[in-house]
Amino acid sequence: MTAPSLSARDLALLREAIALSARSRAQGRHPFGALVADAAGHVVARAINDSLPPHGDPTRHAELVAVAQAARLLAPDALAACTLYSSAEPCCMCAGAVYWGGIGRVVYALSERRLLALTGDHPENPTFSLPCRTVFAHGQREVAVIGPALEDEAALAHDGFWTRDAP
Repeated sequence: MTAPSLSARDLALLREAIALSARSRAQGRHPFGALVADAAGHVVARAINDSLPPHGDPTRHAELVAVAQAARLLAPDALAACTLYSSAEPCCMCAGAVYWGGIGRVVYALSERRLLALTGDHPENPTFSLPCRTVFAHGQREVAVIGPALEDEAALAHDGFWTRDAP
């Protein structure tokens, strides 16, 4: 599914985030990837999931890492013009990072609902049924959200991953 408000640049950057999720999986991590692009479409931060459950730091989601990198590089006014592109809908923790980091827009591929259908009750991904739009709606500033888009493409990195004996 492609949202009608996505530009060719949005689609290309979203596909890059999806490619990062495949790279994350290839490195033995959970299949999530994200990047932050400035108003001109230049990528300022890229990240793969680095949380390494069940023994690593569970706060190192790709979205949070990318937002933190961008926040170290850009001034608040530049961050407000940035977009986070994510292979999956930001969880409530990552939505908080987007909000507090000052990112003005989010474009995501895989919805939280579709992710839950893929992960089931896997203990390493206890999916929160809390859409990022709901998190942002409770803030004092607007964060534009587009998604889900390209869900079938994004789901490929998860294919077979969440079985109990997956790598």
